[in-house]
Formats: sequence, C-alpha cells, structure tokens
Amino acid sequence: MGRGGYALLGAAVIWSLGRRALSVERAAPSRAAAVQLWTQLSVLNNDPYLQVADTALGLISVFDDLRYDRADLDMLSPPMRNRARAKLQPLGFRQVSGTVFEARDANVRVIMPKSHALGASPFDITLYTPKRETDLYLLTPTQTACQFVDGYPRDEAVARIKTLIEKHPINLDRLGDYLEKKPQHAAFLPAIGHLKFHQREAVAKEPLCRRRALG
Repeated sequence: MGRGGYALLGAAVIWSLGRRALSVERAAPSRAAAVQLWTQLSVLNNDPYLQVADTALGLISVFDDLRYDRADLDMLSPPMRNRARAKLQPLGFRQVSGTVFEARDANVRVIMPKSHALGASPFDITLYTPKRETDLYLLTPTQTACQFVDGYPRDEAVARIKTLIEKHPINLDRLGDYLEKKPQHAAFLPAIGHLKFHQREAVAKEPLCRRRALG
C-alpha cells in the first residue's frame, strides 16, 4: 500500500472512531433521561387508578374493579387506556400506535400488550409482546398479579400481590383457573384462599370501598 493509501485508511479510521464517540455521547444522555423519567413515573402512584406496580419487572397497573366474576373479560377497556394516556402525557409520552405510548427523548415506551385469543390466559399477556429494558407494560391488576406469580418466589409473589390488592383488587378466581401444572404455580395455589380473605377486607374499607370502575 502506498503512502496515499495509508493516509486514506487513517482518515477512515479517525472518521469511524469519531462516529462511535458521537454515538456514545448521544447514548449517555438518553440513558440518563430514561432513568430520570422512570423516577418521575412514581407520580402515577398518587392516582388511585394507576400505580407503578413493579420497577424490576417494569409494570404499571390500571384499576379495573372492586368485584369480579371468574368469567369477566380481563382486558384494558377504553376508559382505562384513556386514564393512562391522560396521566402519561404530562410526563412526555405520546401515543404512537394503538398499543404504545412513547417518550422519544428518553427512549422509553409504555406498551399495552394485546391478548391473541378470546379467553387467553392472563399469564400469557406479555408472551408475544417483548419489551426492552427501558420499557414498561401497562396491565390490568390481574395480569400484573400473574407476572408476580411467574416472576418471583411464592412468598414474595404473595406479598407483592397483597400490596397490589390494597389499591387495585384482582380477579382471583380467574387467576386460579389459569394456574398451570408446573411447580411454581402448584406452590402458589394454596395462597389463593388467603388472598381472597385479604381482598375482602381491603374492599370493605376506605379508600377502596368508595372507588368505582372507570368503565
């Protein structure tokens, strides 16, 4: 390779390194913005109809109802979606599709996964909708509880569901109906009765006793 060739190669390497450095500089503020936005999301907990239910799993729960029938559909209704939209917009989120809110500057999305079949298991709600580390799922309380059952050891899952119930009751009959014949679900099954008792007490007291479904 002649002297001119080496000069061109050196210029190419410098240009490439410059691009990588620029990429890192751009990524760092984006990461910082995502962390800051996640911190700001805690304001949702001030709304009786919303809560950041779990930061490790990236879950936001939307209040559904106080009492359920096991045959009730478990899905985000239009009023539940509208409530989430109204509270996410001041934080910089915009709805970019029927199932996604996005805060573009922070590179954070809130995803509303859809059931792929009528009567599908609430345990499978996120199965076909992967998310990135910086994203969150927006779920019904029952779907949120199912994520706890699958995501934590039995005792921790029960504790997290009890905390969830105190603000957002869940359809325990439906959850129980969809427990599978695998060790983690079998271990959880005996806790259903205890959780039903805890939920009855929570629903009978303030502030839940006066809360109404969004529609």
